[in-house]
Amino acid sequence: MTVMKPALHVLTGCTAVGKTEWALRWAATNEAEIVSCDSLLFYRGMDLGTAKPTPAERMRVRHHLVDICGFNERMDVTRYIAEALKAVADIQARGRRVLVVGGSGFYLKSFFAPVADDVTVSPEVRTEVTALSPADALRRLHSLNPGGLGSLDLANPRRVARALERCLSSGRPVAELAADFARRRGPFSEWEIQLVRIDQPPAVLNERIESRVSAMLSAGLIDEVRGLLAAGLKDNPSAARAIGYREVISFLEGTLPGQKLAAEIAKNTRALVKKQRTWFRTQLPAHRVVMAAEAGAEGLFSAREGP
Repeated sequence: MTVMKPALHVLTGCTAVGKTEWALRWAATNEAEIVSCDSLLFYRGMDLGTAKPTPAERMRVRHHLVDICGFNERMDVTRYIAEALKAVADIQARGRRVLVVGGSGFYLKSFFAPVADDVTVSPEVRTEVTALSPADALRRLHSLNPGGLGSLDLANPRRVARALERCLSSGRPVAELAADFARRRGPFSEWEIQLVRIDQPPAVLNERIESRVSAMLSAGLIDEVRGLLAAGLKDNPSAARAIGYREVISFLEGTLPGQKLAAEIAKNTRALVKKQRTWFRTQLPAHRVVMAAEAGAEGLFSAREGP
């Protein structure tokens, strides 16, 4: 007897494409709750620069994995998967549908494939590896892997360091770790994933980016960043480098003129969109692409998927 897997609906798309608007419509129409897959919505206080759903929108549809940690808390894909699995189980236990929304690549990929293993890297090992120069780290990694390093990008110091950490922590070579990882099942393999990517024509998306930047600045993005800096934003480099935040930080530190601020945020957002499009095309499984002007809340996930 064939057992039907429970469904997980996943809505993705580029920055400023309109994911929040369509997510709210679909969730409200289909008795669903939203699980965020946006790496910046985790952080409390980062509201305007992330276009975080407003309190009114979150009252309209219940959201999960939004405002779950502060800047000083470590957030990685392993924690995200654990939190997402709990949220999905809770939503479905209450008879509601699940709508995953966001475009943060590594987190999004976890719904379709394994992205992490069970190797735990201790702070001591991480400190030991961090103290090594890139050349010394590579030499140490070679010494632990006499059978070779396979396809590991040896020109990327960060990947070399992560591989060395995992070898030291597990006592196993890269080839064994890679073979074990290839046999792993994805954390959401017990669900049927229905993936839709929403899109806009380039001219429309550019207009939306310009409008979004203008709205953020008018709503008080500069004051938001000023307050976040006082609270320790720069202690979290990933958050401080996020588009919208890094440009305002440059403005506040006097390295970016105020008259160029909006244009710089818009330019960097367009560059991000270009990278996102490439990532969606090369990293996601076959999926349905829906132009926003043609979408409907009822049938967003109903049509047959295609490449």
